[in-house]
Amino acid sequence: MSSGSACSRPSTSSSKPEPIGPVVRLLTRKISARLSARRRSRLAAPAVLILGLLAAGGVALAMNSAVSPATAHDSTQDAEAIKAGRALFAVSCSSCHGMNAEGIITKRGTNYGPSLIGVGAAAVDFQLETGRMPMAQPGAQAVKKRPVFTEDEVAAIAAYVASLGPGPAIPDKEAYDVSEATTEEIVKGGEFFRTNCTACHNFAGTGGALPKGKFAPSLIGVTGKHMYEAMVTGPQQMPVFSDAVLSPEDKRAIIAYLKNQEKTPNYGGFDLGSFGPVSEGMFAWLLGIGGLTVAGIWITSQTARSKKTIKKGADA
Repeated sequence: MSSGSACSRPSTSSSKPEPIGPVVRLLTRKISARLSARRRSRLAAPAVLILGLLAAGGVALAMNSAVSPATAHDSTQDAEAIKAGRALFAVSCSSCHGMNAEGIITKRGTNYGPSLIGVGAAAVDFQLETGRMPMAQPGAQAVKKRPVFTEDEVAAIAAYVASLGPGPAIPDKEAYDVSEATTEEIVKGGEFFRTNCTACHNFAGTGGALPKGKFAPSLIGVTGKHMYEAMVTGPQQMPVFSDAVLSPEDKRAIIAYLKNQEKTPNYGGFDLGSFGPVSEGMFAWLLGIGGLTVAGIWITSQTARSKKTIKKGADA
């Protein structure tokens, strides 16, 4: 027997490992590509921002070069108007309102002339164009009279006061032009007027008495511009009707109603000043009861005279 036939373990042939070089290179390329993309994206945002700023600056420079002459001209005109207005104010208004429009308080603590800082150009335009200012002497209320200043002088003083602080500006014509007002606007304006204005100006807008010698002026014949300015500035005892209380459209509707009232005839005959029960009661007392009293006295005198005549005839 031969001993060379012993069983041996079969040899397993193991496969060769794949080389890692190509895989590493592929991953390296991908990582490099991502890094370069990130670098480009990081650099792109500032670059785009810089280019945008340069473009915006160029557009602004072009617009400024086109608009700046007119703006400079307007600024020069405003400065000249303010300077002229300050000179007029110092001569005509400072004795009551102070050299810097800060107002004057008397020793008794009363307000000799109120501060005009922040009242706006609309208040100045209203007071000067209606002749209420300057006042000849202090009183319970400034009354409407012939204006003292010209339109240019009023505009200059208004520009100066407006430069002292923010306030209502002089309204544009579109705000108070009611030449094309509709019936709906007129009706709406009447509702607002009866709700907010009749307590002082009465239902016909002819004005009325107020305490301490003051009064609400008549609105008949007042221009739409001055009505609008009065609503936004609140002269004297009148409250200020800001846009939060009455919108510009509501103010325009009130003006349309009042202007329509001026054209509407009085179908009730003699209106007695449209003062309501006061004038009607006075009319009744003076002409009604007064007439009856005179008639009674005349009848009594005639009766007494007739008795005397009869008595004389009997004695004769």
